[in-house]
Amino acid sequence: MKNIRIVIILVSIIAFTGCKNASNQTDETTEEVKTPVTITHISNAPISESISLNATSSYQVKNIVKASVTGYIEKSLIHIGDYVQAGKTIFAIITKEADALKNYSGKDSLMQFKSSLTIAATISGIITEVNKQQNDFVTEGDQLAVIAQQSSFVFMLNVPFELNKYAAIGTSCNVFLPDSTIIKGVISSKLSMVDAVAQTQSYIIKISSNTKLPENLLATVQLFKNTKPTAQVIEKSAVLSNETMESFWVMKLINDTTAVRVPVNKGIVTEDKIEILSPIFNESDRILNSGHYGLADTAFVSVGK
Repeated sequence: MKNIRIVIILVSIIAFTGCKNASNQTDETTEEVKTPVTITHISNAPISESISLNATSSYQVKNIVKASVTGYIEKSLIHIGDYVQAGKTIFAIITKEADALKNYSGKDSLMQFKSSLTIAATISGIITEVNKQQNDFVTEGDQLAVIAQQSSFVFMLNVPFELNKYAAIGTSCNVFLPDSTIIKGVISSKLSMVDAVAQTQSYIIKISSNTKLPENLLATVQLFKNTKPTAQVIEKSAVLSNETMESFWVMKLINDTTAVRVPVNKGIVTEDKIEILSPIFNESDRILNSGHYGLADTAFVSVGK
């Protein structure tokens, strides 16, 4: 009988110890299933949906400088890329007769030629071509240079015909240059022709900047499709979806350790933001921003800083 009591006591001790260890393991397991996450908040802010199209810089007005007489270029005072003001002398030409008789000017006072004929720029602009150099022979009417009028500088925007409703005349837009410079522009007019192959129509964008830019510069133009002055906006990474991108949801904290799935309807989507059409959230609501991928409808989480 005494031995039986001892056995019973030992079994009881072992059972108690096992329950305690199981309890400790359960607590440890509960701690391990908490997923570390970070949070974000809904904000009420403006949001815009935009499209990006290619554009090329161009000068609409170009003035061709021509020789007014037949002779030799005595002086060429310009180079490609120079900016000239209207009225500035850019070439000096000596006629072939004067050039032939200049060796006799010292012997005969009747053969004195004191100056050559000068040619001035008729418009202010940038020299895009120089066709004749010093000592070149030219005939009357020969092209000497080309001046692009600075005020005629525009970007030619190529718009697919199905998107022309977003490129109405008078529409403001942003022009992104290759060096990351952003210039404000306005669509001023369009060409009455569509490219037969690409089915794109050219629109003319006038820019507000006086920066001297080269011709044939490739840029990207941002046109706004839809703009809302205020909307429920959240970071794009906070919104999850199924494989077919048909349903969307966020994970919302209902207390410090529990997050639940909340289906949402999205509106405008930008590069880093999404508009939430419904439901209506409070700005104090805590929405999971990372660590939420693959969580169940209700999940235990650990919020990190």
